[in-house]
Amino acid sequence: MTGNSKPQIAIIGAGIGGLSAAYDLQRAGCQVSIYEAADSVGGLASGFKEPHWDWSVEKYYHHWFASDKHILGLIEELGWQEQVIFPRPLTVMYHQGRFYPFDSILAAALFPGLGWGVDKVRFGLVGLYLRLTNNWLPLEKVTVDAWMRRWAGDRVYELMWEPLLVGKFGPHYKEVNMAWMWARLKARTSRLGTFRGGFQAFADRLADRLREMGVNIMLSSGVDRIEAYQEGGLVIKSDHGEAVFDQVLATTSPALLARMAPGLPPDYLQGLLDLKSMGAVVMVLALKQQLSEQGYYWFNLPKAAGFPFLALVEHTNFLSSKNFGGDHIVYCGDYLDPEHEYFSLSKEQLLERFLPVLPRFNPQFKADWVRQSWLFRTKYAQPVPQLNHSQKVPSIRTPIPGLYFASMSQVYPWDRGTNFAVEIARRAARLMLENGVH
Repeated sequence: MTGNSKPQIAIIGAGIGGLSAAYDLQRAGCQVSIYEAADSVGGLASGFKEPHWDWSVEKYYHHWFASDKHILGLIEELGWQEQVIFPRPLTVMYHQGRFYPFDSILAAALFPGLGWGVDKVRFGLVGLYLRLTNNWLPLEKVTVDAWMRRWAGDRVYELMWEPLLVGKFGPHYKEVNMAWMWARLKARTSRLGTFRGGFQAFADRLADRLREMGVNIMLSSGVDRIEAYQEGGLVIKSDHGEAVFDQVLATTSPALLARMAPGLPPDYLQGLLDLKSMGAVVMVLALKQQLSEQGYYWFNLPKAAGFPFLALVEHTNFLSSKNFGGDHIVYCGDYLDPEHEYFSLSKEQLLERFLPVLPRFNPQFKADWVRQSWLFRTKYAQPVPQLNHSQKVPSIRTPIPGLYFASMSQVYPWDRGTNFAVEIARRAARLMLENGVH
């Protein structure tokens, strides 16, 4: 103990994972303090709100799948399940200048790009096999590119799957292992959900519950160093000075943990630094009128067709524009290497790239439809799972006694998102409680 009767726990990061771990640890009798560098909770799921909006808008588009049992289970524990809604949005895929629905088995069967012959059969059989099998470990020994070319065929792969990989992983797309694709198809549903008021409303409500329980949440409080304390425990050096804790849970990126805890053994430290990830660049537009008159929500866009971003998402074709004061909210989003020029261009320069393609979604579009725009960027958004990635995932319990790590890079083979952030963080909390505090 560090001199108090309750075990003293620090959590670095007030994203959905960090907040979930705090909930479990505080309930178990620990005294939890959360350090958050930003001025609000929510992490990558945080949002922003204009004065005339009733709901917040996520900085990086988010939704839940009906199969997201970890986040939906937590919400049920909190008694807030009536606040979760599942609208039925429409997802479309681009083919030869037009957009076609592609969010159900029937829609996939009718998609004209595959024709009606062997290609469509192979596409269906591959999808069925991946949905039914649970044996994912052998799949990480082969790349998506190699596996899909063998079993789906070159044409099906190049039309259906390769554009997704290129858009999401850029120059690294041929490195991605097949277990990642299996997990996407296995875990995702066409039903998409959200929290009334937006993800920020959920994060704020959870933070309020934690404060009521006695959790100390320190915003605008970045952590500089985590070091072993000579008398036991760990010392955190932050904007608030120094404080000693029995255990620390970091929910940051691997690179940030490596910077904060340089005392980690070289092999663990190098493992953190070797993990590759893509960044995200998202432009959010508030339009004066609807962009997709057909009511399409999610547009999957192949880079080869000349689009300057991976996806266009019309948020207000998922949720009513009445929630946003009549504004029509559109995301233009992309996953990119952290060194990509989009990370250095100004918002105005990116608008010059993005706005000229919007008439491809609605020929009537004019630049004066844009009432306001916002630009959000993060260099840690999408881990790149390479061959045999399960052997490279850092352990939750680090070699420094009392220091634990739970991040998106450890939810493998599952993809990043709030659902698996909750799962990995709550698993870390269980480990911390099982290992006890001495």
